[in-house]
Amino acid sequence: MAHDTTTRTRFHADLHIHSAFSRACSKDSDLEHLTLWARRKGVTVMGTGDFTHPAWFDRLREGLVPAEPGLFRLRNELDADISRMLPPNVASDPVRFMLSVEVSTVYRRDGRTRKIHHLVYLPGFDAAEAFNRGLAGAGDLSSDGRPVLGMDSRDLLELTLSCGDGAYLVPAHVWTPWFGVFGSKSGFDTIEECYGDLTGHIFALETGLSSDPAMNWRVSALDGYRMVSYSDAHSPPRIGRETTVFDVELDYFAVLRALRTGAGHEGTVEFFPEEGRYHLDGHRKCDVRMTPEETREHGGICPVCGRPLTVGVLSRVEELADRKEAVRPDGAAGFRSLVPLPEIVGEILGVGPKSKKALAEVDRLTAVLGSELAILEDLPISDIAAGSPPLAEAVDRLRRGEVIRDSGYDGEYGTIRLFGPDGPPRADTVTTPTLF
Repeated sequence: MAHDTTTRTRFHADLHIHSAFSRACSKDSDLEHLTLWARRKGVTVMGTGDFTHPAWFDRLREGLVPAEPGLFRLRNELDADISRMLPPNVASDPVRFMLSVEVSTVYRRDGRTRKIHHLVYLPGFDAAEAFNRGLAGAGDLSSDGRPVLGMDSRDLLELTLSCGDGAYLVPAHVWTPWFGVFGSKSGFDTIEECYGDLTGHIFALETGLSSDPAMNWRVSALDGYRMVSYSDAHSPPRIGRETTVFDVELDYFAVLRALRTGAGHEGTVEFFPEEGRYHLDGHRKCDVRMTPEETREHGGICPVCGRPLTVGVLSRVEELADRKEAVRPDGAAGFRSLVPLPEIVGEILGVGPKSKKALAEVDRLTAVLGSELAILEDLPISDIAAGSPPLAEAVDRLRRGEVIRDSGYDGEYGTIRLFGPDGPPRADTVTTPTLF
């Protein structure tokens, strides 16, 4: 069913994605597939990703047309082709694009090499052109959709701000060991150390897949920042695995105001942080995974190879935390932890989430029940049970947080399961609980 964009105000945004021009990304990461999967997932506002890449920049200009202030939509002829490929219940849902790029800065500061990733957002193509010109000489923009630049983080922020009203920067996946502003390998201990005299222009932080807002709430210095979460999708099916929820007009500047003030920033949809690739410490090649306590007991050294462990997000949070438990700051938005629908369906069917069997079942469910995020978040359990009783049981457990966690480490994703060794109950034994 089509939605009136003038009255629909609560929406999911996924503002950290990549195009086919980024390394190790799907060749299907084009505007058409991004739009198609955004509708399937239930995401309304998408980042374009990679606008610094000359070829992708040209495709964005060719394929997008202005919509609401600072936002763009797919051209009508391209959108019509996408709509025909989707079930009627999501085919007409609005999808808007915001110009975005992830930038990797590599530089020396205080005797150490720093490698920090940043998300940059701009409200129009003229501003994006000015930003790209400002990067001339800092790196080869055509080599990767996520450019690697020999530029200080503070100077990147200054360049962003120089591009005019509405330009802003968000530190990306702030706890990731190698590329986060607080990363154990090449980051800083405070936002101020990274951005210096321009720190006041930073107002939001991306949690990343291996942390959630509650982990960040253990660090009182972060109380004033809005927490955002996005998918960092390297292929269209990964869209929406983390999102930020807004209750504002469909408008770039309304989103920006919500991030600055908190009004209209409704919170985030998160991975369970244990599913992230760097939640615990360890060495993947040595098959060594450790909690922060175990890492301290071993002096940070791998007991197998004798080299330093990759110190993950939980250890780094504990190192910087000044609170034993999370304390939600006044006015801070909440969050909800979910498991992507293909992973749940794969567990129910006893197959991988990317298998043909699992994907066919996800196709069936979304055609009957609606978008994936709507199924996981909002649809009454009784309605889900009509389409799949085992899925209804799984989603009910998920909404109550009754999950089995196996933490990721050193680049290895963790796993979140809804059922024990015996698997899901048979369809004829599933009860239909009431939605909380």
